[in-house]
Amino acid sequence: MRFEIMRLDDVDGTAVDSTVVDAASVTRIVQQAAATGQRVYIRPVDSSAL
Repeated sequence: MRFEIMRLDDVDGTAVDSTVVDAASVTRIVQQAAATGQRVYIRPVDSSAL
């Protein structure tokens, strides 16, 4: 399964950038975001859309 991870602006919460990753990468990215205080939004990506 693949997920889209969007990094959110600290002020207004709008998406600054996004990337699509596999499930194995989600934990690492979430840990990095938590360590640096970044806000992220994660949602599953329909694999047929890729």
